[in-house]
Amino acid sequence: MVHSSVSLVQEFLYPPDYQFNKKSLTQIKDLSEFDIAAILDHARKIASMNEAEQAHFKPLEGMTQINLFFENSTRTLASFELAGKRLGADVLNMAVGTSSVKKGETLIDTAVTLNAMKPDILVVRHQASGAADLLAQKVNCAVLNAGDGTHEHPTQALLDAFTIRQHFGKIARLTIAICGDILHSRVARSNIILLNAMGARVKIIAPKTLLPKHIEQLGCEVYTSLSEGLRDVDVVMALRLQTERMQGGFLPSVKEYYYYYGISHKTLELARPHAMVMHPGPANRGVEISSDLIDDTERSLVRKQVQNGVYMRQAILDLMTRYQSQEASPNNSIRHEVH
Repeated sequence: MVHSSVSLVQEFLYPPDYQFNKKSLTQIKDLSEFDIAAILDHARKIASMNEAEQAHFKPLEGMTQINLFFENSTRTLASFELAGKRLGADVLNMAVGTSSVKKGETLIDTAVTLNAMKPDILVVRHQASGAADLLAQKVNCAVLNAGDGTHEHPTQALLDAFTIRQHFGKIARLTIAICGDILHSRVARSNIILLNAMGARVKIIAPKTLLPKHIEQLGCEVYTSLSEGLRDVDVVMALRLQTERMQGGFLPSVKEYYYYYGISHKTLELARPHAMVMHPGPANRGVEISSDLIDDTERSLVRKQVQNGVYMRQAILDLMTRYQSQEASPNNSIRHEVH
């Protein structure tokens, strides 16, 4: 029997034993280990299609994606825009700086207004923890959390996990250290939850002033010494110092922070010989990580993270909208058409 190109792509992308059953994605803890593994597998298939330049896969054609960013962003916003457009969606980036929000409109008002426009996907970044979940309760469309306050950044954690598995072939039994401003980092929280779920050993390294209370309850080991924390580590994930969220004396100086906690080729020698570095960006070169280490493709996965950010967001957008379609048409297991 000869299969059409449509059925081949559908068979490749959509194994019959898995169905994504989440209307929205606002936090990692809503995903099971099986969900996470399936999303990573789907991202691998999406990556293969992109790298093979099979650009005719347009599952979001005719759908509207609104990127609603209340905080500045370059990398995340660009990757969501590219992901949506590659999948065929009509993508609108809402300029919050010139919107009614600046005139006193509340988040709920904005949600009601956007809901009336009947978008299919709402990608939201907001400075308040819990904002994405609140929006998900108020709108009819799928909501994707692109970062809410110091709470979570689920797609970043998923793309980080994808990058780690792509390089090492696994996540389970790896030792991964997250170093830097843990207190203000939604990326750290999402990664701790996800990496634990996938069987990794997670270490946290930071000065006491940048450690949240009871962080060890998330299932990680806590270190205030870089040399102790980096011992037997496979991956070092450096985090940006979020000075815009700091009020008061968290650090004596950035120069002193780099002296004690900066990741460089020299400090990386404390980890395992094959250890790789990562950074969710944007990086403060010479503050949390040395410039030459970021650019060293033999030891750095930073560029891969950027590339994989688009693939992972394509995968999640595809899976979420497929679930929407199944809800609308229960007898249709696959809505997508390949042109």
